[in-house]
Amino acid sequence: MTQRIITRIISLQNQFKKRTMKAVWNNTVIAESNETLIVENNHYFPAESIKKEYFKTSDTHTSCPWKGIASYYTLEVDGKQNPDAAWYYPEVSELAKGIKGRVAFWKGVSVTQ
Repeated sequence: MTQRIITRIISLQNQFKKRTMKAVWNNTVIAESNETLIVENNHYFPAESIKKEYFKTSDTHTSCPWKGIASYYTLEVDGKQNPDAAWYYPEVSELAKGIKGRVAFWKGVSVTQ
């Protein structure tokens, strides 16, 4: 039942949300997509929409009880670093399958239209 509700919410969000979103840090667009998903007020960008040259793999991992184990990226733009400012779930729980292959941001990364 919970799985169907979450899947339906994500589906409804996508039907009404086809605007291009940008993730910006240090005055640089680091991701851009019109296919973001919103989960817990975070925009999850498709992995193919990030500008990989700004992303460095981090050793940080955290755990979410319903999504799984998150991995992180450190952002590096024009010589400045923002440690662990982006996260993703390499493997997700059944409840969170909609965010597999997607990246979200925090720590001063601005997500706007």
